[in-house]
Amino acid sequence: LNEYEIDVCFHLGAQTIVPTANRSPLSTFESNIKGTWNILEAARNSKLLKALVVASTDKVYGESPTLPYRETDKLAATHPYDVSKACADMLCTSYYHTYGLPVAVTRCGNIFGGGDLNFNRIIPGTIRSVLRNERPVIRSNGKFIRDYVYAGDIADANLRLAEALLAGKEHGEAFNFSWEQPQSVIEIAKKVLKIMGSKLEPAILNQAANEIPEQYLSSEKARARLGWKPEWDFDTGLKKTIEWYKQYLKPA
Repeated sequence: LNEYEIDVCFHLGAQTIVPTANRSPLSTFESNIKGTWNILEAARNSKLLKALVVASTDKVYGESPTLPYRETDKLAATHPYDVSKACADMLCTSYYHTYGLPVAVTRCGNIFGGGDLNFNRIIPGTIRSVLRNERPVIRSNGKFIRDYVYAGDIADANLRLAEALLAGKEHGEAFNFSWEQPQSVIEIAKKVLKIMGSKLEPAILNQAANEIPEQYLSSEKARARLGWKPEWDFDTGLKKTIEWYKQYLKPA
């Protein structure tokens, strides 16, 4: 950070794949916890850094009888990926309170958009399956409820939060960002199929483990304090995403 005279840093890197975290918890902890404290230490020792935005997740809240999640809810993660991100989240809180680090955390719903090459995820996986004329695969029972938000809106969220930090505001804070219209996994798959004009039927494996049945967020705080709201409606974002994968996956 000092060598390149960085004044604003976005820490977005992580091991984000839940089945991988279940199979390989140690490497997930190394990536998500150690990776975050390395960034925090570099930021603490930087003479120029004025803003650090760290990406977290809705999964830090764990399973809750009260939804949507709000930033005042306790962190109650239990499974490896969720715990790794909750630990990273708490490290940010520690560095703010102990060292006055200008850091803030984003807790996002499921982000979708072009460029995501993890085809185990429902949106890129379904798009690729349709393009190959194969049945899309749903690992769970299809009934899990999730928030979704377009990548362009999360880019805007990160920039707004960084600007607030640069203005001396929101240090040590966390913000939820989501579309606030939760949907089931099967609903998402069927929307992709409909937009792509496919009559394929999803294959429901019912094999997902260590995942929370319902998760969705309130973004009220982000709207009130950052002036943020999603600019992309779900269907428009989904159409743009589908077009990206069509170009990326078309034969050379």
